[in-house]
Amino acid sequence: MLKNRYSASLTSCFVISFSFFINGCRTNQPQQQPVFAGSHTCIECHETEYHTWKGSDHDHAMDTAVASTVLGDFNNATFEHNGFTSRFYTKDGKYYVHTKGPQGVPGDFQIVYTFGGRPLQQYLIPFEKGRFQTLPLTWDTQRKVWYDITDSVYKGQEIKPDDWLYWTNNGQNWNGMCAECHSTNLRKNYNPVTHVYHTTWSEIDVSCEACHGPGSEHNKWAALSERARKRDTTYGLIVQTGNITSQQLVDQCAYCHARRTSFGDFIHPRKDIFDIMSPQLPVVPNYYPDGQIKEEDYVYGSFMQSKMHQNKVRCTNCHDPHSLKLKKQGNDLCLQCHKKENYDTYAHHHHKRFTGEGSPLVLDHGRKTVAVGEGSLCINCHMPGQYFMGVDFRRDHSMRIPRPDLSNELSTPNACTQCHTDKPASWAAAYTKKWYSNPTSRPNFGKTMHRADQGDTAAVPGLVSLINSRQTANIVRAAATGYLINFPGTETDTLNRALLTDASSLVRREAVRNFSPHDLDDLIKSLFPLLGDSTKMVRLEATSRLAGVPRKNLDTLQKQLLSKNIDEYIATMNYSADFAASRHNLGNLYSNMGQFPEAVEQYREAIRIDNQFYPAKVNLAMLYNGLGENGKAEKLLKEVVKNHPGQSQTKYSLGLLLAEMKKYDEAVDYLQQAANEMPENPRVHYNLGQLLDFSGDTAGAEKALRHAVELDPENVQFLIALTQLYLREGKYKQAKPPALKIYKLNPNDPDARKLLDFINSKL
Repeated sequence: MLKNRYSASLTSCFVISFSFFINGCRTNQPQQQPVFAGSHTCIECHETEYHTWKGSDHDHAMDTAVASTVLGDFNNATFEHNGFTSRFYTKDGKYYVHTKGPQGVPGDFQIVYTFGGRPLQQYLIPFEKGRFQTLPLTWDTQRKVWYDITDSVYKGQEIKPDDWLYWTNNGQNWNGMCAECHSTNLRKNYNPVTHVYHTTWSEIDVSCEACHGPGSEHNKWAALSERARKRDTTYGLIVQTGNITSQQLVDQCAYCHARRTSFGDFIHPRKDIFDIMSPQLPVVPNYYPDGQIKEEDYVYGSFMQSKMHQNKVRCTNCHDPHSLKLKKQGNDLCLQCHKKENYDTYAHHHHKRFTGEGSPLVLDHGRKTVAVGEGSLCINCHMPGQYFMGVDFRRDHSMRIPRPDLSNELSTPNACTQCHTDKPASWAAAYTKKWYSNPTSRPNFGKTMHRADQGDTAAVPGLVSLINSRQTANIVRAAATGYLINFPGTETDTLNRALLTDASSLVRREAVRNFSPHDLDDLIKSLFPLLGDSTKMVRLEATSRLAGVPRKNLDTLQKQLLSKNIDEYIATMNYSADFAASRHNLGNLYSNMGQFPEAVEQYREAIRIDNQFYPAKVNLAMLYNGLGENGKAEKLLKEVVKNHPGQSQTKYSLGLLLAEMKKYDEAVDYLQQAANEMPENPRVHYNLGQLLDFSGDTAGAEKALRHAVELDPENVQFLIALTQLYLREGKYKQAKPPALKIYKLNPNDPDARKLLDFINSKL
C-alpha cells in the first residue's frame, strides 16, 4: 500500500586526462556505456536462475492487466463500503471498476496494470499528466474477496477526497510512491513546473538487471571465446554480486527494502547506498521505543539493528536471491548457524513440538487457534510479526530476544502475548524469569529511547553509552544521536561535535542536524568540511544548514563549494518535488538564502500537494510575518490550530502574532492554551505574563511570571519582568527576592545595585 529529511577541480582534470591517455593507448575508442538488454537475453546461459525467478514476487511486482495476470473477480462483482457499492467488470477484454473517483464523484475507470500477486493484488488506473493511481479496492488472494485497504492502513481515519491520502491524490500516486521498486530501470521523469510525469522503464517487473545492472556489456563478454574474455570479477557487469561483503550485499537490497527518502532514480552502479537514499531510523512513531516494527519498515531498518547483521549474516543466507523463498523450512533455517543441541530443544524454547501430544491453544472465544508446535519455532519467538495492508503478515527482522518485562513500561509488544493473547505481559515475564537465568540482563535500548522520546533527562547517560559503544548497531547509534538535540548542554554538545567525524554516515547525518553553533564562524568551521562528505546524504544535511551563511563571510573556494552543493540540493529536491516535504525543504532553503518570492512559491506548492502538511503552513506564516503580511500569516496558523489541535507550539506562535497585531484578547486565549499544554516551557509563561500584565490582569500576570522564574530561575529577563510588576503594584517586599537574584547574577551592573537599593529604601 502506498503510504505514510578545494583542489577538486585540478584533481579532476588530471584524472580525466590520464584516463583518456590510457584508454587511447588500448583501444583508441571511447568506453561503451552498458544498456539494459532485457531478461530474455539471460535465459540461454542462466536458465536455472531465470526459471527460479519466474513466478517470484519480483516477477509479479507489476504487470499489464490481462487475463493471465489479473487475479481479482471482475465478473460483475460488487463490493459495498461506507454505503457505496463499487462494481468490477470487463469490456472488450479490458478491466474496469465503477467507484468513487476524483472529488468523490462516481465514475468508471480502466485498470491497466496489476501490482503484486500475493497475499494481495492491487490495481493501477491512469489519469491526466502521466499519473497512475493505486485503487484502494484490493483483492485478497487467499480469501478470494475484495476489501478496502484504507480500513487497515489508515485505521480510524476519515480519508476525504481533498486529503493527500485519498486514492486519486499524490499519497497514492504510483509514479512517486511505488514505481521505483516495482519495475526495472525506472525513470520517474517528473517535471516540477508542469507537474507532468513521463515515467519509463525497460522491464515492467523486477527482473535480472534490476539487481545485476544493465547487461549489454555482459552479453558481449559472454559471446567471446574463453581466451578473449577479460579476467575480472564482474564478467562485464557494472554491478558486482559475487565476492562482496555482507554489508555490500545488504545495501544492494536496501534501496527497495527500506523505508527511506530517495535522492534520485536508481542508476547503476552506486558507490554508497547513502548516495541514493536516506533511511528512516528506528524511532517512534514508525517503530516502538525498543526498535520493534510498528509501521512498515520493509526489513532494512529492523535488520540493521540485529545481532545477525553485526555478525555479517546477509539476506541470501536465508533467502534464495532469485526465487526469494526461504532456503530451508522451519528451524532448519536457523540451524544453519545455531547449534541444534543448544537451541532446538525443549530446555531452550519450553514449548511442545509439532509431533508432541497436546491440544491447540484456543483463544478469543474460539476465534483464534494456535497449533501445537508453533511455540517451538525460532521465528515465532525471535521474529514476531504483524499484519500490514490488511492481510500481509510480515516478520520483524531485528531478531530480538523477547522482553515481556518491558511491555507494560514501554507499551511495546512481545512474542509471548502475541500468541497467548489471553495473558498479561506480567505472566509472560514471570515465565521467562523462571526459565532463563537473569533474562533482563540482556542489552536493550528500549528504556533509554523511551525516556529520550519523553524528554526525560535521565535518558542522557544511556544515550551517551549507546553512542560510544561499538557493540551498538550504527543505525541505533544514529537514532540515539538524533535524540541528543532534546538535551542541550555541555556534555551532549561536546559529544555531538565529535560525531561530526564519526565513521558512520547515519551518525554524521544526525550530528549535522543537531549541531548548535556558538556563532557564525563556528558554524562555518564545523560544518563546511561536511560539504565534501563521501555520501550525498550527509552533504545534503550540511547544505541545508549552511545555505543561509552570508557570502561575505566566505572565501572564493568556499563560495564555489557551497554553490555547487546548493545546486545538488535543489536537483535532489526537484526529483521528489511531487512530495510536500521536498517542496517544504526548498522553501526553507530559499528562505534561508533570502530569496523570499521563491520560498513563498515552494511553501504554497507544498500546501497544494498536501493541504494537511502543517510544517509548510507554519513556515510560510513565519515568512509572511517577516514580510509584514500578518493577515495571511494569521489565516495559516489558525488553519493549523483548527486541523491539528495538538500543535501547541503553533498556538504559541499564533498568540505572539495576534499580540503583534494588537488582537490582545485572542492572543491571551492562544497563549493560555499553549501554556497549559507546555507547562515546562518558561518562555511561553513569560510571554503570557507580559501580555496579561499589559491587559490589566495583574494576578494572572504574577502567576505566569512566577512560573517562568521557577522554571528558569537564572533568566534575568524573567526576573526583571516580575520585579517590575511588583514595583508597579507597590509590593516592595515581594520585589526584593527577584531583585536580589538579579544583583547576584550581575554584581558589577550598577543598575542592578540601584534597583536593589531603591527597594531597600522602601522597606
